[in-house]
Amino acid sequence: MPSSGPDLAAPPGDLVAAIGPAARDRLGRLEGEAFLARLERVHPDVAGPLHTLYGARTDVAALVRELVGAALDAAAARPERLRVLDRRREVDPAWFQDSRTIGYACYTDRFAGTLAGVRTRLDYLAELGVTYLHLMPLLAPREGPDDGGYAVADYTSVDPRLGTMADLEDLTADLHGRGIALCVDLVLNHTAREHEWARRAAAGDPAYRDFYLVFPDRTMPDAYERTLPEVFPDTAPGSFTHVPEMGGWVWTTFNDYQWDLDYTNPAVFGAMLRTMLELANHGVDVLRLDAAPFLWKRLGTDCQNQPEAHLLVQAFRGLTRLAAPGLLFKAEAIVAPEMLVQYLGAHETYRPECDLAYHNQLMVLLWSSLATRDATLATRALSRLRPEPPSTGWITYLRCHDDIGWAVSDTDAAAVGWNGYEHRRFLAAYYAGRHPGSTARGALFQENEATGDARTSGMAATLAGFAAGDPAAVDRLETLYSVVFSFGGIPLLWMGDELALGDDPHWADDPEHAADNRWMHRPPMDWAAAARRHDPETVEGRVFGRIRALATARRGLPALRSGGSTVLLEPDDPHVLAYRRQHPRSGPLVALANFSDGWQSVDLGLLAAAGVAAPAHVHSTRGRLDLGEGRAHLPPWGFAWIATA
Repeated sequence: MPSSGPDLAAPPGDLVAAIGPAARDRLGRLEGEAFLARLERVHPDVAGPLHTLYGARTDVAALVRELVGAALDAAAARPERLRVLDRRREVDPAWFQDSRTIGYACYTDRFAGTLAGVRTRLDYLAELGVTYLHLMPLLAPREGPDDGGYAVADYTSVDPRLGTMADLEDLTADLHGRGIALCVDLVLNHTAREHEWARRAAAGDPAYRDFYLVFPDRTMPDAYERTLPEVFPDTAPGSFTHVPEMGGWVWTTFNDYQWDLDYTNPAVFGAMLRTMLELANHGVDVLRLDAAPFLWKRLGTDCQNQPEAHLLVQAFRGLTRLAAPGLLFKAEAIVAPEMLVQYLGAHETYRPECDLAYHNQLMVLLWSSLATRDATLATRALSRLRPEPPSTGWITYLRCHDDIGWAVSDTDAAAVGWNGYEHRRFLAAYYAGRHPGSTARGALFQENEATGDARTSGMAATLAGFAAGDPAAVDRLETLYSVVFSFGGIPLLWMGDELALGDDPHWADDPEHAADNRWMHRPPMDWAAAARRHDPETVEGRVFGRIRALATARRGLPALRSGGSTVLLEPDDPHVLAYRRQHPRSGPLVALANFSDGWQSVDLGLLAAAGVAAPAHVHSTRGRLDLGEGRAHLPPWGFAWIATA
């Protein structure tokens, strides 16, 4: 019978009393008491959401006891070296917010072949100052097309082409020894149709059939699709696939071989929780929650960002923290700006969800500013973004494995006198090299001829002008990354950007990739190019040196820690993006970035108003601060970080 909300919201005295002896017996007195203390702290974040989600169909009190028991099992199995790391992170829960945190993202096979190969390249990452490594999907995918690894066939195994779970544990041990945290993707919304759960469902097991969303005819799919957008309209139109062995239509948001899980079923929640706990016990520090906005479906909506999706993440977070208190969640939520910070818990009242989220809006607006040579839109749009809770942080980035969707809202465009639709079309054309004067050489992705919408593929170097031989490309890439490194959060380098690595010219040679041009910006690491990184006469040497200098400068600036504030400033020059960054442990720092082909300047009164009364150079394109006639001067595609002398 359903449980009542008020009892679940009360202090978990009965639950602690019931589980206390087992916790102390299995974990020892000190660890057992720590587990119980965490249970008291997270209980409202677990019981309340689970009651809302499942109170109408199950005994939630019993469900909570079961799930806490799963967390206790994981805590008992947790290796000692990870328990030691847990203690350090409980003492310093803001460990990931440090200005020394620098991120790097790559595919294991493209970077170093295997997990064992990654271990041989850790000196390279350390040279860049990397303390956070995101290895793109490495759990065992289905054979054949696998959506870049996001069609997982086995959550308990590593892709055999990359290694084993033992190799993963060896890698995490080496990383932790160097102070590097590991982020791994966890696909929450769906499994491959070859996954054991899906195979059992197709074989007629009713328990596993209830893991998926299946409809006997087109009545409900047609009703849902009236308001559902298509994710891959060219290659996977529609959101449902007829599967005869399932006796109907299976919900497949992304591809026909990726079956959406039904989170209205508490058994699905429990199975995914155990997956999270197991990955944490292999040494994973951060779980990137793939497709988090899609977890809950509601008729008459786009089935994204539903309130229940947030409750699911909140409950997952609370339960995993019982066994692995240092584990972080990162939201993969490429959504409208007003919805983005909700995945960091920014609701009417703070509710802990993810610790990190991608700052997709910043990425889009940086490329928009480059194409227009105008930072006005970025200033306006970023200034109205709701601030993140101080205990969380952004992942700031310029490129990633995915295409760029031109998420510029009509509201933001209209605020600066632009037409949103026309601006989005302009950006797609500019970065495909179809606009006069563009030196970008990217490609259109999922172009919709009926609507004119298109997304963009291409490495950062390609989009910044390196492929066209643009002499300003090095300065341009450095200035873009200067914002990534100083806007607040964890700056994330996409593999190869530190060398201005270009697109993979052979991306279409693989038949499995030929229909997906996103593989152009997933090239193999060019280690011959990396060997030139210390030669300042080469492009690789110039770019690597500048990126490394950004990381070095950032490490000594507490103003750039997560948990501070970023305030957009309004300079008297529309080509300049200006913002103040400040943390409670620091004074203010003002960052300026010139998005134009000519010299620009800002009035020093802007800096004074931001709290920098006696400007002093911290880091910049030319290595010094150019002041004169009451203004700070920036060279073409130049930047400056400025603090009080």
